[in-house]
Amino acid sequence: MLEEPGRRLRTLRERLRLKYRDVEEASQRIAGRHGNDEFLIGLSRLADIENKGTIPSIYRLYSLCAIYGLKFTTALDWYGVEVDRLPADAAGIRLGHTRPIDFREQDPASSVEIEADFAAGALDLTGTTYLSRHGQRSARLPAELLDALDFKRQRYAFIGTEDWSMFPIIPPGSLVQIDDSRRRVSSDGWDHEHERPIYFLEHRSGYRCAWCIEKRGLLIVQPHPLSQMQIDVLRYPGEADILGQVVGVVMRLDPGRRRRKHS
Repeated sequence: MLEEPGRRLRTLRERLRLKYRDVEEASQRIAGRHGNDEFLIGLSRLADIENKGTIPSIYRLYSLCAIYGLKFTTALDWYGVEVDRLPADAAGIRLGHTRPIDFREQDPASSVEIEADFAAGALDLTGTTYLSRHGQRSARLPAELLDALDFKRQRYAFIGTEDWSMFPIIPPGSLVQIDDSRRRVSSDGWDHEHERPIYFLEHRSGYRCAWCIEKRGLLIVQPHPLSQMQIDVLRYPGEADILGQVVGVVMRLDPGRRRRKHS
């Protein structure tokens, strides 16, 4: 199976009318510019890559892409490394603690399919998770179909299944959209709680969504009263960093089941 990418690389080389020696010499120049011999592709190594299915190191693959004018992510895809599946694979990692995930540097024009079988427990969301793009439960969904998502200017976060801080406005397990250009805490401008800005912030223990009040160097982090969680008072700046304002709830996961657990 791994011989196929080697044959593709050989086809590119032959199309460019490059001999093994040409590739070796070009890779020597790349290695010299980077000061790293790992970029060097010897004659025998190139022959093994093309004919025996030998997998090139990331350095040699980089050199081949530079010499052939091949997009690096395309070459990775030939070897079964689909970079656009990073968000899906990150979502499937079962870590106990909340972590930030940011894939905004990927090509925003490309579609991203998210495959996550939440019903089978493949995605553990006990902790709030910071993301850039995701889809829906138990399905493969092109991210471009989610009209609310703006991969270039917005960020996203999973609210942990045990994070009740903004329940019932934002139930545990929801996916929220964050505008990271809105980091200044607003003190007025709303008539009821559904209009009051909700902020996504990082603090000494992780991440959370909450209403916030800034007062004399302190940040009062106020959860929803029905959440039964306590108000936190943090030094600001210092003990907390506001990452942006929540501007939309993209999805919720099985809210009924978790509500019964909470009650």
